[in-house]
Amino acid sequence: GGTIRAMKRNLSLPIFAILAAVAVAAIVLPARPARAEVGIGLFVGQPTGLDVKLDLQRRTALDIVVGWKDFDDDGRDGYAHVTFLVNLGNARGRSVVVPFRVGIGGAVWDRGGDFGDDVNLAVRAPFEVGLRFRRTPLEIYGELALVLVLLDEHGNEDNVDADGGVGLRVYF
Repeated sequence: GGTIRAMKRNLSLPIFAILAAVAVAAIVLPARPARAEVGIGLFVGQPTGLDVKLDLQRRTALDIVVGWKDFDDDGRDGYAHVTFLVNLGNARGRSVVVPFRVGIGGAVWDRGGDFGDDVNLAVRAPFEVGLRFRRTPLEIYGELALVLVLLDEHGNEDNVDADGGVGLRVYF
């Protein structure tokens, strides 16, 4: 009983945040070009979570990750970020396209996971390199982000930090 209830509580915030982000994006963002894509996948590292990438224009996209900042002795730390990405250019191979992206965005997380009294806010600037397969709608990518903490409720975060990991997206 208690384990199922805890799982529901831990998953309800990320699911709600994803639905809210998609709804806001659908209302606020300009109409996308006919060839625009939506990528949905998983990002593993710091943070770990569900990743949604929405193409805005030919070289720009909005990347949303909702999940957990890290897994430590205290449990899971709730996390979400929204990043505006710009594609700097692509290297092209026979079977892959390698996009190079930079971005700017914001992140929010809570050390308790419930977004109660330990909410943190940061600006993040990622560098991302992907492998987009030409024959399948898949992308494997890696990201390293510089993080500048603006709000630290309990003084338990570094002022400047780095996040990073790898991800997999399926495009529709």
